[in-house]
Amino acid sequence: HAAAGRSRALWPHIGAALTEHGIRFEMLETGHPGHAIDLVAEADLEDFDGVVAAGGDGTLFEVVNGLFRQPGDRRPPLGVVPVGTGNAFARDLDLAPSDWRAGVDILARGRSRPVDVGRVRTADDEFHFINIIGMGFAVDAGLTARRLKFFGNAAYTLGTLWQVLKLHSYPLDVEIDGRRITGENVFMEVSNSRYTGTTFLIAPRAELDDGLLDVTLLKPLSRSRLLRLFPTVFKGRHLRFEEVETFRASRIDIRAPEHMQLAPDGEFRGVTPAGIRCLPGALRLFR
Repeated sequence: HAAAGRSRALWPHIGAALTEHGIRFEMLETGHPGHAIDLVAEADLEDFDGVVAAGGDGTLFEVVNGLFRQPGDRRPPLGVVPVGTGNAFARDLDLAPSDWRAGVDILARGRSRPVDVGRVRTADDEFHFINIIGMGFAVDAGLTARRLKFFGNAAYTLGTLWQVLKLHSYPLDVEIDGRRITGENVFMEVSNSRYTGTTFLIAPRAELDDGLLDVTLLKPLSRSRLLRLFPTVFKGRHLRFEEVETFRASRIDIRAPEHMQLAPDGEFRGVTPAGIRCLPGALRLFR
């Protein structure tokens, strides 16, 4: 995602590191939101051993969706070089949020393995996510974080703290592998990986290759109770709070009395109702 300032500034160093490892590459620069989807979807990937997302979680989301517009037998392994504002997915690869050098080292080893991907279908759209998809409080925090992007990786944390002050719940009707759950909820997230917004360990039990998605629900609670819960999320200890419900499932169907915004991988796309499915081993990932 060389159109972003930090990515552009680092690109000469990343390119030099790739060359030092003997990796030949072609760099495609994005010019606007959604551009990476089209670039990857339209690329002739037959002679390439991999496609690398150099950016944050938003860039990764676009690259994944571009790959799913390619025929299944033409999807080379996916690589991640974290240089974006939010680098939550990189944490699941045991990369520090901005450790692009370690990302290049993973590429140089050339080892890939299958990982799961989430597929989302709404009334008029279909897309995929590799990290998480959230709604309710998660969307509110993400929208605030966008306005605070100049804070870098801290933006999502600050956005979350701001939304604590404006706390409200949403009506939810969800079916999780056939089990129906209704009622007011503050937060819902479906996770393929463990981290959200770089620092929040929302789904500590999630695994990238288990054929399941992890669902986290937060029932209504007071601001003071949420402020007690909030610090525990950094270590994944929020699961002990009675207001937190977790499930593991391959099929999640979300309905709501009103169309609610969805936030896949830190982006904003689609509204409820939505059907979410886990696609086991749908992509290969350098890791």
